Amino acid sequence: MKRSFVALATLVALTAPAWAAPKIVTLSVPTMDCPVCPITVKKALTKVPGVAQAEVNFEQREAIVTFDDAKTTTEALTKATKDAGYPSTVKR
Repeated sequence: MKRSFVALATLVALTAPAWAAPKIVTLSVPTMDCPVCPITVKKALTKVPGVAQAEVNFEQREAIVTFDDAKTTTEALTKATKDAGYPSTVKR
């Protein structure tokens, strides 16, 4: 009985999904040069699967993105802004 419990616990541990915590990243988007640019950047970011929220600030030339790191990466986020015409980098 004890062996089957250990085997079952191991199986559950190996097959259970990994729950990812939401991550927040700030992207520097220096090429935004008009007040309408943030709309395009926000649209590009919110189309990335796993993005829960994107706040884009024209004055600061940055985007704050909340995302699920099990579904996307910072590389995918910067690619999305680049593909929209606004290259970005992760602010550290």
